[in-house]
Amino acid sequence: MVVEAEVVSVPVLDVQYFAAKGNSPAHEIEGAAVTVSSSPRRLSHVRVSDSTSAELSASQLDITCSEKVSDAETIESAILEFVPSIRSGSFADIGPRRYMEDEHIRIDDLSAQLDSVFKFPKPSAFYGVFDGHGGPEAAAYIRKNAMRIFFEDANFPQTSEVDNIFLKEVENSLRKAFHQADLALADDHGVSTSSGTTALTAFVFGRLLMVANAGDCRAVLCRKGEAIDLSQDHRPIYPSERRRVEELGGYIDDGYLNGVLSVSRALGDWDMKLPRGSPSPLIADPEFQQLVLTEDDEFLIIGCDGIWDVMSSQHAVSLVRHGLQRHDDPEQSARDLVMEALRRNTFDNLTVLIVCFSSVDYREPSPPTPRQRKQRCCSLSAEALCSLRNLLEGSANR
Repeated sequence: MVVEAEVVSVPVLDVQYFAAKGNSPAHEIEGAAVTVSSSPRRLSHVRVSDSTSAELSASQLDITCSEKVSDAETIESAILEFVPSIRSGSFADIGPRRYMEDEHIRIDDLSAQLDSVFKFPKPSAFYGVFDGHGGPEAAAYIRKNAMRIFFEDANFPQTSEVDNIFLKEVENSLRKAFHQADLALADDHGVSTSSGTTALTAFVFGRLLMVANAGDCRAVLCRKGEAIDLSQDHRPIYPSERRRVEELGGYIDDGYLNGVLSVSRALGDWDMKLPRGSPSPLIADPEFQQLVLTEDDEFLIIGCDGIWDVMSSQHAVSLVRHGLQRHDDPEQSARDLVMEALRRNTFDNLTVLIVCFSSVDYREPSPPTPRQRKQRCCSLSAEALCSLRNLLEGSANR
């Protein structure tokens, strides 16, 4: 017997973040916002940057890294050629669960949100999905304090130009932010030690797109209709993650880390990481991927695992692309993707962000009206005309 769960829709509140007037951004933001895997096509100039990335097998991450961003001049000239026109939409739903544990951030104009305290290449944007488990406390804490954690405490680099030095400093800053966020969850008495959250963040600086991920949320780029995974799901069953877990004394039981957790990287979950400072098979270290956006890059999907448990990256891209071609509304496309996951009987909370990069109107043209349809003209040979004339004359003489 199949029991149908009541689907409760959770209204999404995209919180506006304001920095304090002066020299530092606001310290805290009040309010709350609320596997089937296809192989993406290869992308030659995606860069994977992590201590464990060398261990990834081709079956896990179908991305080659032969072309890296080689010098500042290449990046700067590329930025002058094409500037993304950013707009986004999001939708979240509690799904069949009793509690909503997802949180997200959606900021299309990062400089404006930080009140010009920070200097970034333009356009600049910041997105994040935090998929909580063991209670909503960890994800809510990260969302509430994200601007302080990622930009102030981590000493986020500031510049008006993108070069190799900036790229390296951004990676170092984000790695520090993930680590500090993890420690902050241990220190906050309002967060249970059994509460944790995955975290996937995406930044746009000029034409640079950088994704940092710890957990099983996923970022997928649509390039001319083809899905390109920009993050790897950190599951204990994957060979590189399994090897790391086992080397640190952990074990995998029925796909779960130490028989408890379905992810091998997360913020929080301090009941699995104690004593503090000791090596743990569960880590908060993010993996990075970055690329230079081109005119072919249409949009980015960022979704929690409730989406990817029931559909492939390519299916999600095709569904969103078809919707944008009809109505050009990323908010509606995010909702449609969540509804499709619910129709496929996902068992999790659902959160989706759609970030569009192209200002080009690639909607499908409306079908022509009868008056707009061109009349078809037929030509007949002289012999055919003669035969037709004789046939008509014969009919008239009867």
